[in-house]
Amino acid sequence: MLRDDMFVSNDVFLDNGKNRLSIITGPNMAGKSTYMRQTALIVLMAQIGCFVPADEANVGICDRIFTRVGASDDLASGQSTFMVEMTEVANILRNATKNSLIVLDEIGRGTSTFDGLSIAWAVVEHISNQKLLGAKTLFATHYHELTELEGTMSGVNNYCIAVKEQGDDIVFLRKIIKGGADKSYGIQVAKLAGVPDTVIIRAKELLAELSDADITAKAKEIAEANGGITQRKAVPKPDEVDLQQMSLFDTVKDDDIIRELGELELGNMTPIDALNTLYRLQTKLKNRWQ
Repeated sequence: MLRDDMFVSNDVFLDNGKNRLSIITGPNMAGKSTYMRQTALIVLMAQIGCFVPADEANVGICDRIFTRVGASDDLASGQSTFMVEMTEVANILRNATKNSLIVLDEIGRGTSTFDGLSIAWAVVEHISNQKLLGAKTLFATHYHELTELEGTMSGVNNYCIAVKEQGDDIVFLRKIIKGGADKSYGIQVAKLAGVPDTVIIRAKELLAELSDADITAKAKEIAEANGGITQRKAVPKPDEVDLQQMSLFDTVKDDDIIRELGELELGNMTPIDALNTLYRLQTKLKNRWQ
């Protein structure tokens, strides 16, 4: 459809075990919706016996595909955009089974930040819990706080769309990589859309001020404290706490990154794979330094 852009293929891996729910973050227009819709279409085509556009595909039986995509309203019957969204979410949570595929493209964006984040967080908990639902799910969101759920909830994994920054501009690489995005690049997208420079400059100033009151740290604290509803973390013993407090100079926390760099087979990597890998490792380091 986009004549000047080359289509970038991506892998998808969902199962009934440790890869049930993928939280996908990244800027608008980067390709999140395309990635999720192509997955749903391929699953549908596979169910009816069609060839699918993939080098290789192993698609299990899927009883239904549930989607919550886009913004729309039904003002004629008195339903706002957010009400329509919540009605669709309610239908999905009440009717999906563990054999369903769920595609959620943004949840909770039509209300206040805390209300929306709370609803999205609770929806992830409900879907990921095998006793309640446990369906294979692709969940795109701009609530980066949800990326804290990886590691505290069984079956939840973070993915993001790779982006290359060039000064104040961004280039969409259209590649899905492991890890979570740390920002949405909304102001850059607004600039691309032609929003006046005075608004862009002021938005950057406000963003810098609001970032000081970022709720990501609080979200991480909640995720670690609660451990979701599928897995509770054990409370450390007093002596373990003392040992943790003594580790003031943790010099080995980046060993996994160093080890991964050492294991890379650069000769077998394409330029785009090398760039994506470097971006992912750099993002991981930045998140640890914050």
